[in-house]
Amino acid sequence: MVEVFSGRTLVNKEGDLVDPEEALRNKVVGLYFSAGWCPPCRDFTPLLCDFYTELVEETEPPAQFEIVFISSDKSAEDMVEYYHDMHGDWLALSWTDPFKHELKKRYNITALPKLVIVKENGQGLACFRSWLEVAEIFQNFKA
Repeated sequence: MVEVFSGRTLVNKEGDLVDPEEALRNKVVGLYFSAGWCPPCRDFTPLLCDFYTELVEETEPPAQFEIVFISSDKSAEDMVEYYHDMHGDWLALSWTDPFKHELKKRYNITALPKLVIVKENGQGLACFRSWLEVAEIFQNFKA
């Protein structure tokens, strides 16, 4: 994921600039394409918050997982309001960064919301296969 955001800067909910190389290193990342004007997004975001909180903030050790919000809001102010009001304590790509358009094309985002799970190099399918393998092993282990 570090490769995808190389040379970019992310922000946290406090508005602080965050170095993606440091924040995303060795993590599985969910790219969350969403917007405050989108009713399905407003329905899904609280579920994602609960998932993130349980996985990253309430698990010991915390899961090596991070979410990066990619906004499709109509203005920077709309993005900030939606991000602060409804999102978890994860990162975001600045609304003014045109890289969001490239990410939408790269991951074929045609509707919202979309959560794209990628590994460190930005590849999604191989990461998903790994999740399926782990889920199968875990399911067999519990049985």
